[in-house]
Amino acid sequence: MMGLGYVGCVSAAGLAELGHSVYGVDRDTSKIAAVEKAKSPFFEAGLESMIAKNIRAGRLQAGTLTAERLDAADIVMLCIGTPSQANGNIDLSHLHRACSDIAALLGSRSKPLVVAIRSTVFPGSCEALLETYFAGHLEVSIVSNPEFLREGTAVKDFMEPSLLVVGGSTDAAARTVADLYADLPGAVSVVSLRTAELIKYACNAFHAMKIGFANEIGSLASSLGVDPAQVMATLCLDKRLNISTAYLKPGFAFGGSCLPKDLRALNYRASRLDLKLPLLDSVLASNDEHLRRGIRQVIDLRGSRIGIYGLAFKEGTDDLRESPIIALIEYLIGKGREVRVYDPHIQLEDIYGSNLNFVVSALPHISKLLVKNIDTLVTSSDALVIAQKADATASARLAASGLPTLDLTRMEARSLTA
Repeated sequence: MMGLGYVGCVSAAGLAELGHSVYGVDRDTSKIAAVEKAKSPFFEAGLESMIAKNIRAGRLQAGTLTAERLDAADIVMLCIGTPSQANGNIDLSHLHRACSDIAALLGSRSKPLVVAIRSTVFPGSCEALLETYFAGHLEVSIVSNPEFLREGTAVKDFMEPSLLVVGGSTDAAARTVADLYADLPGAVSVVSLRTAELIKYACNAFHAMKIGFANEIGSLASSLGVDPAQVMATLCLDKRLNISTAYLKPGFAFGGSCLPKDLRALNYRASRLDLKLPLLDSVLASNDEHLRRGIRQVIDLRGSRIGIYGLAFKEGTDDLRESPIIALIEYLIGKGREVRVYDPHIQLEDIYGSNLNFVVSALPHISKLLVKNIDTLVTSSDALVIAQKADATASARLAASGLPTLDLTRMEARSLTA
């Protein structure tokens, strides 16, 4: 274990607690001395007793990194800080130095060695470390094993993890590290190397966004004479939509009669109260930029005849109000593309009221764009855009077309025949 700070020391003691033989290394000799004396180098609830227990059991030791110690190891786990630089980028110099130290001690080693990175690094960093320091050592594999430990509850978080993630340069290396946690509750998510690197950033960004959201809603509630705690506590009661996986899948821009309207109303009311709510204010701008990204991808498709599957703002409805697909069609027509649209739930003669007014106002010639069935859509198109999730039958027909396809529900271009 290279690094005996908050993450490294907790990880070392935790792995020893699980029965593994752990040797801790740090450039700070005072940390080594503390562990050797069965003490924690810092205060963390439950850590010192765990260190003492495993020192006595002989499962945990600390000292300097030597060729002999490295030769005895199957895994070298790096828990080394990656602080911010002035421009916001992360400083990987300490991590590079540690990998250089490991490489210098490898000698003629032939048995496998897994270098596991617990540090928070951006996707591609592990691959770069492998290529830079271990290119001549085929026995070395690299793994990203991000930590999800909170100071103050780190021991509990290690022993009762809410998430375990491993991604490796080889499947065998990823499995070797995943097996370290076999006795902990919960399954290990074995993913690609770059996914493992990014997931820590995604989690932290999500946590920060949740705090910012709660604080902005709380500020607005207080300004309106509403109890902020009651608002958020009630919001959290909904485990199907609010505190859930709902809406947390990358796809196309949102639309419909509620989300855009209500965000505009919240931001308007906040402005009247002289409240600055930058997170809420940025959501519609973010959605607009995502729409523009989708439009650029559609424009890149080959051919002038574009077939679009889906017109309503999501599947399973005929609601066209503020559908981002309509904005997409407007842009395509303006760029000279010939557009045909099929939506299994849209029959123009059955639409009325504000729903009809919205689509006719945006697309006066909508009746000329709609086709009656998916076969007509396919035969009249050079390329296809899937703008809402298709059922199994429709997916099979779209796949059989062999046309270049952009799936906006996943924001990816692909060949459906591949």
